[in-house]
Amino acid sequence: MNGPGRSSADPLDILLRHDHWGTRRVLEVCREVTPAQFQQRFDIGLGSLHETLTHVIGAMRRWADRLTQRPLRPAIDQPPRGLGPGQDYRVRTPDELLELLNPAAVELASLADEFRRPGSAGLDSEIEIALDGTRYRVTRGAGLVHVATHGTHHRAQCLNMLRRVGVGRLPELTVVDWQAEVETGQIEPSARRNVLQAPAHERTS
Repeated sequence: MNGPGRSSADPLDILLRHDHWGTRRVLEVCREVTPAQFQQRFDIGLGSLHETLTHVIGAMRRWADRLTQRPLRPAIDQPPRGLGPGQDYRVRTPDELLELLNPAAVELASLADEFRRPGSAGLDSEIEIALDGTRYRVTRGAGLVHVATHGTHHRAQCLNMLRRVGVGRLPELTVVDWQAEVETGQIEPSARRNVLQAPAHERTS
């Protein structure tokens, strides 16, 4: 990771680092909600903050396995959809999910570095994967980008859920915010939050 004052310019590095930071930010905000709110069901995506964030991290782990062409680890999210033998699903707290997020993100960043080294498989090398009964051939570079954009999609759903449980100040999760906070030190951590209120009928007392 680059320190304050040194800014990343490689698009793949930026995608992966921003993805890690953004998911961590959402999990940190989830510390502000009750366990019941963390598991509250919505008609959004996978249905709850817990299920959505567990799925984001589970997908990061699966894609690391796919990129290295090794057997998939037991799924931490559900339903496993035939993704691998057994599963490691249970209800986890935001802090427990953070403990899984950090090594998953470090592993993906290490793989990106590895595939760029001379003599490696290369980001342009292809792997074959199965998703929901369909087989695909994708480059390792596309797989890494997919992980990062997948996280962005689900974080947007999480922000909507957080708004609906009554969290009035939601984090700004843009790439610019990540770089200004993490790499250049221009803003304080968590300083940028939108003031957004849930509809009146959904606000908590």
